[in-house]
Amino acid sequence: MTPPASGLPRPVASATEGEATRFAMSVDVEDYFQVWAFAGVVARRDWDGFAPRVEMNTRRTLDLFDRTGAKATFFALGWVAERYPALLRDIAARGHEVASHGYDHAKVFDQSPEEFRADAAKTKRLIEDASGAAVRGYRAAGFSIDRRTPWAHEILADIGYAYSSSSHPIAHDHYGDPDGPREPYRPAAGRDLIEAPVATAEIFGKRVSCAGGGWFRAAPYAATSRLIAAAERTLKGPVIFYFHPWEIDPDQPRIKNAPLKSRLRHYVNLGAMERKLERLLESRRWGRIDAALGLA
Repeated sequence: MTPPASGLPRPVASATEGEATRFAMSVDVEDYFQVWAFAGVVARRDWDGFAPRVEMNTRRTLDLFDRTGAKATFFALGWVAERYPALLRDIAARGHEVASHGYDHAKVFDQSPEEFRADAAKTKRLIEDASGAAVRGYRAAGFSIDRRTPWAHEILADIGYAYSSSSHPIAHDHYGDPDGPREPYRPAAGRDLIEAPVATAEIFGKRVSCAGGGWFRAAPYAATSRLIAAAERTLKGPVIFYFHPWEIDPDQPRIKNAPLKSRLRHYVNLGAMERKLERLLESRRWGRIDAALGLA
């Protein structure tokens, strides 16, 4: 990828100053057996042998958003779109954004540029065909667009994506760039594609996540609220939050042969997640990422 002429990413201004675009909610639509934490013990070829719960849990998520008046961006796997097209249509019909999470949760840095191009293009077509809505957003599995994939943003722009939300700019054992931009920016010279990182806060000079996922389930709600407030004060762009439908499903089957660390991360506080989400959704006005970036 050719760097911008300035040598630095080009920042992107917020869509408006209104609260409606200040907080962006997102959902990574994948099932409990498709997560990266279990990739070492659950092979993709075996996915169809698991009892699916993604449709039920995504509809439960949609109902939660209806109750709280929230709108969101749903980053769906192409694998899910193939099997549950009515679900994708319902997401769009309820006023949410449909977007791409790649076909089968393969990390971008594990693919060649050619493989990534084929995967991102195929998934865009599948989701558009299933939902009847244009797909403009992309989120890489495991936030895996980073310094190892300097070609990824240009490929997304070539395919027709308007933005990516594939950066989690923190230090983490599986992903992240602790020195990466915290604000939306344009990563490719001469291209309009935006990279919109998920939310982080600066606490005593240390950058920490306040974007959701396992961190949100594990932390007390009061800590969550303070960190999101800190992000609101310091981020000029939208505060982007994310979670997965399986996180509100404490009754999901257990993957018992997974490593202990993976099981702890995956199963912590599943029973409390839906109520915590409801509190968060009621505390602020949450919208779609495309609207927050001025692309809707």
